[in-house]
Amino acid sequence: MELDAWLTLAVVLAMLAGLARDVAPPAAIVLAATVTLLVAGVIDEDQAFAGFSNPAPLTVAALYVVARAAEKTGLMGPIVGRLLGNRSDSGRRTLGRLLLPTAGTSAFINNTPLVAMLIPEVTAWCAKRNISPSRFLLPVSYAAVLGGTITVIGTSTNLVVSGLLEETGEKPLGLFEITPIGGISALVGLVLLIALVPSLLPVRRGAQQALDEMREFVVEMEVEPEGKLDGATVEEAGLRHLEGVYLVEVERHGRMIAPVPPSMELLGGDRMTFVGQVDLILDLQRTPGLSSAEDEHLLAIESPGHTFYEAVIGAGSPLAGRTLADAEFRARYRAAVLAIHRAGDRVKGKLGQVPLRPGDTLLLLGGAGFRTRWREGRDFLLVAELGGTPPSASRKAPLVGGVALLMILLAAFEVLPILQLALLAAAALIGMRVLSVGEARDSIDLDVIILIAAAFGVGAAIETTGLAATIAEGLVDAFEPLGDFGIILGLLLATTLLTELITNNAAAAVLFPIAVSVAMVAGLDIRIMAMAVAVTASSSFLTPLGYQTNTMVYGPGGYRFADYLRAGIPLNIAVVLTIAAVTWALA
Repeated sequence: MELDAWLTLAVVLAMLAGLARDVAPPAAIVLAATVTLLVAGVIDEDQAFAGFSNPAPLTVAALYVVARAAEKTGLMGPIVGRLLGNRSDSGRRTLGRLLLPTAGTSAFINNTPLVAMLIPEVTAWCAKRNISPSRFLLPVSYAAVLGGTITVIGTSTNLVVSGLLEETGEKPLGLFEITPIGGISALVGLVLLIALVPSLLPVRRGAQQALDEMREFVVEMEVEPEGKLDGATVEEAGLRHLEGVYLVEVERHGRMIAPVPPSMELLGGDRMTFVGQVDLILDLQRTPGLSSAEDEHLLAIESPGHTFYEAVIGAGSPLAGRTLADAEFRARYRAAVLAIHRAGDRVKGKLGQVPLRPGDTLLLLGGAGFRTRWREGRDFLLVAELGGTPPSASRKAPLVGGVALLMILLAAFEVLPILQLALLAAAALIGMRVLSVGEARDSIDLDVIILIAAAFGVGAAIETTGLAATIAEGLVDAFEPLGDFGIILGLLLATTLLTELITNNAAAAVLFPIAVSVAMVAGLDIRIMAMAVAVTASSSFLTPLGYQTNTMVYGPGGYRFADYLRAGIPLNIAVVLTIAAVTWALA
């Protein structure tokens, strides 16, 4: 290999290591790799920034707007209720009624907002029937992932590969061109899910059940008039840094003060709400100057100004790696974290000093507007209200369904390219005031858009330096004794391994030029090989961090890491073998 190829290999390996270790947001890491290759002269400006003018990022952005409109109007709410029915049944029949339509819907609506819509609906249904949500939530995530591979608009990864094909001079993928590979593998995966998962997944305790236990240690104390604490600040009273207990808010003359600043002066008659561990909160009873406002009680979810939420930390969240104290959580988010759930268990100790990790679920107490303020940002992958009734469909839900259906039909008959149709659909929903301009803007995940656009530069470097051809020749030589099927399987195994370590879009961008080179060396169809990489890159089932929807259900379902391996390994094997077999038959 020449010097440029070695340099590209070094940059790509550094990029993969950074993505695997979550040292920075994925978009920043991939963009940094592209800029490095540009500055080093490996690629030129046109190659480095070709992705920013490619249809793929714009199409993904427009589809985010359409998905947000479906989420806002509660399009899926009544559908889920009818699918699950009224019986208290957590068996295969109920699972099938839920998973098949989920996969079908995911073929046309981005699976991340789709799963965000389904989690509160499924959790509420389970709570009414005393069924653990762990029986459904992970299968829902897997079904959404499988469904996203059925059409080119089902997931951003398919659109990335379609855009990369355009860069090589090929036509973009048609709406259903990927269906023979993605559809068959999705069908096999769904059958396996319904047949095996009920016996593979243990019953876990989700966030809703954990909240029921936590209510036992939300208590109110009152500052005694002319007592020791009357006139002292929160800091001076020693109430700012209690071990395992913290002050959520203060009620003064009917007015709630939250968050409570350490410099706030306490007055006799102030009612203070504390949250903490049962054995530690009893120490408050012995604090001079404080008296119990009432006996230990339940703080009702329906009480004015109080709502319990669960918020899931994603890999790209600015909270990942920081403690609640470092992030000044209460001041920034105007909410108090009651507990942190990690791998199905509540984290013990002083919450403010626990470094947060991707996949952590925060159980918090906030105002009624918390979800509205933070649902669109990248701070939380999911914000769901606990204990309340899921929102029902609005009057504009049929309108959103009609616009989405029209977009799909016109794309299927190739009346217009998918980019134009997605942009028209997004514009129509804004024009009909389903979404405001601000809501549409906030619905777009800029990190994903930038990652997709920047990844084109990395892919160009892998291809133009000859690195892709070198890797492809080595791959073909290694698997040639097994024939074309072995070569295809080797490429797909590399893809599935990479997509579990980094994002699926980055994995597709790295493997795409290698797939093209493999196809040229082995005499296989380039488009078929590209589609096989796209479908495999989106088929992530082994870890809670391999795909966003897997992370979203981690805390709400009370899952542990081993649950993903238990259910994901047979599913991954079956799906990859199916993709390889169908690709071999078509290529």
